[in-house]
Amino acid sequence: MRKAIGLLVALALWVSSAQATEHYVSIGDDCDGNIGQPPACFSPLTLPIAVGDSVTFSIYWDGGAAGPHNVVADDGSFRCALGCDGQGGDGTPRDYKSQWRFTLTFDKPGIVSYHDEASKAYGAIIVRASPGFAIGPAITGSWYDPDQSGHGLFLEVLPGNRFLAAWFTFTPDGSRQSWFTGVGTYRNESAYIQDVELPTGGRWIPNFDPGQMTLNHWGSLQFFFSDCNHGWVAFDSVYGYGTSGGMKLTRLTQPLGLSCP
Repeated sequence: MRKAIGLLVALALWVSSAQATEHYVSIGDDCDGNIGQPPACFSPLTLPIAVGDSVTFSIYWDGGAAGPHNVVADDGSFRCALGCDGQGGDGTPRDYKSQWRFTLTFDKPGIVSYHDEASKAYGAIIVRASPGFAIGPAITGSWYDPDQSGHGLFLEVLPGNRFLAAWFTFTPDGSRQSWFTGVGTYRNESAYIQDVELPTGGRWIPNFDPGQMTLNHWGSLQFFFSDCNHGWVAFDSVYGYGTSGGMKLTRLTQPLGLSCP
């Protein structure tokens, strides 16, 4: 009987390890350098994984100088480069000559956002639960990043698996307010809006003229949610707001009558 139990435990552990996947994230000085984008970037910027998967981080070298860089969790759970602080390593930013590389395993569902202390580059890992969180009407509301209070998004879940987002923010040079919107679709815990538009040419009433309005293609947005109150938005812009980027999201409001299951 004991042998049978031991065999079952060993089999369960083997299956668990066999299902776990190793992923890779690198950081290097190979970004486009557009307005609003740091001089380095993580690749990929957003990485969805499953609970129990591991991620190997490394510094990327394309033949030129790179660094110094490191990887620091926004919640303070890790700070790594040549290994991790508190685990026998050193998380101080190092350049490409060190060829640093380390691996972390993520055992809890949620969104792990992180940054590089030297370049201020940022990224996120979406650790999916099994079964994962599913977007529903209760996602509707206003969302923001507490570390960037002063701008944010209004999200609305619409009939027909449609998903609306309106981002109320500012121009990259800070000269005026800016807002852009779009409608896309959602599935499970993620939503994608391919065509986000930024309107220009409008004026305050009574001088508003619809004929002067231009709907400029701003780019695309992709959303991930770990639960009813936390998410991440990644963007690709073609309108001078940086080629790509991302921001963590925390719920600010929820309409009366809506609640998460």
